[in-house]
Parts: sequence; structure tokens; C-alpha cells
Amino acid sequence: MTTPLNPPIRAEYELPLTPLDGVPLQRRLSLPQRVWQQGWIRKAVILLALALIWELVARRQNNDLLLPTFLQTAHAFVDGIASGELFEKTWLSLQVLLKAYLLGIIAAFALTTLAVSTQLGRDLLSTLTSMFNPLPAIALLPLALLWFGLGEGSLIFVLVHSVLWALALNTYAGFLGVSDTLRMAGRNYGLSGLRFVLWVLVPAALPSILAGLRIGWAFAWRTLIAAELVFGATSGKGGLGWYIFQNRNELYTDKVFAGLAMVILIGLLVENLGFNTIDRLTVKRWGMQR
Repeated sequence: MTTPLNPPIRAEYELPLTPLDGVPLQRRLSLPQRVWQQGWIRKAVILLALALIWELVARRQNNDLLLPTFLQTAHAFVDGIASGELFEKTWLSLQVLLKAYLLGIIAAFALTTLAVSTQLGRDLLSTLTSMFNPLPAIALLPLALLWFGLGEGSLIFVLVHSVLWALALNTYAGFLGVSDTLRMAGRNYGLSGLRFVLWVLVPAALPSILAGLRIGWAFAWRTLIAAELVFGATSGKGGLGWYIFQNRNELYTDKVFAGLAMVILIGLLVENLGFNTIDRLTVKRWGMQR
């Protein structure tokens, strides 16, 4: 007789394990399957499919002024690169963008370092992000033109605004997610202040920081193009946004699409050759992301 205090004891048993002879441990993939495993090939197929759809829709539309074909746009793109005009406009825009991007990173790092160090810094970051993060950067352009004039200063001002708040929020959220174990380990090594942030918080919060860098880059790139569309030339030289706006006024729609294609191409290169490479060499190698 069994009771709750005296449960039955089940007899032990053992199942012998037999080797699976003749069963391959690895499954061999066919050549098409191995090729399809390459990410760049899958992305290239997607781009080719989009280009084909574009070509078919444009031919059905049959109006070059409204929608040039993909081949016409590709021809205008190649002509712009061959003449050097498209490359020159792109480089002018990227120079301004890189300056503002670096300034935004420095400002965001300073704010988040202050926020994780003092209560006043946390209140300051929370208040400023609540005020300015919802504010579109392009809305500050009239004030930037009034304060800095028609030059690089105006563009850099609005671009720093685009980068700063997204990066600061993501970085601070990453810092808050660092485990107490890592924090105590850093304290036990005598780290404090800026050294504690650089050697403990930044590596542990790197996935969130990289996400903020991605968002800040995207915000800054599209804000730059929009700002150049609004007031055009910077220091007497127009960038990629001005190239698009000028060709739109002259009804060169194929060149407008070529400029837009360059915007997209820069975004693809920065994402795949820049951020994805950093991901692969850091957070994925360290086992912090799948």
C-alpha cells in the first residue's frame, strides 16, 4: 500500500545505445542549394526581381516623363558616373554627412556617459530626448539658415540633431541592460568613471549601440538629402539632393531616378559593407547575437 508519504519506487532500467551504421552524419547539399546559402546572391536576386518589375511597369506606363524605364535610368546613372558629376555631388554630400555623424556620436556618448554617472545626467538626458527626439530635423532648417547661413553649418546642425537623440536613447538603453554581474566585475577591477564606461558598459551594450548607429545614419542620410532639396547648394556647391532637385526642374526624370538610385546604393553599401562587417567582427563573434 502506498501513501503520499511513501510513494512507489519504480524499478531502474537501461536502454542500450546502438550506433546508427550507414546513416550519414552530414547532409550533402546540391550545388544550387550551396549557391542559395550565400546571402549576397539572395539579395541580388531580390534586386533583379525589383528591376524587372520596374522595367515592365514603366514600359506599360509608356511615359518617360513620369516613369523612365530601368534601362533608361541605368544609362543616366552610368553617364553621370562617367562624366564625374554624380560622383562629385555624392562626395560633397558624404563629406558633410560624415562630419555631422562624428559630432553626433561624440555628443551622444557624452550625454549617455553623464546619464549613467549622475542622477542629474539621467534627468537631463530624459528631458532633452522627450523634447527634441519627436522634433523633425528638417523643421529646424529655417532656424539653422537664420543662425548659420547658407553653408555647411546649417546642414551639420540639422544632421547632428538627427543622429544625436536616436543614438543616445539606444546607447542609454543598452547601458541599462548591462547585468549587475558585469558591473560588479568592473568595480572589483577598480574601474570607475570614463574607464568603467569604455571597458565595461560599451562592450556589453554594443548591440544596442550599433542599432543606434544604424538608425542615426539612416536619419542623417535622408535628412541631408531633404535639406539639400530645400535650399540646395552648400558653400556654393550642390550635393546629391541638389542634383535631384535641379534635374527635376529641367524635367530630366531619368537623372532624378539616377540620383535616387545613388542614395539607395550608398545606403546598401554602408549597411552591408559597414555595419554588417562590424556586427560580424564583434557581437556575432562574441556570441552576443545570433
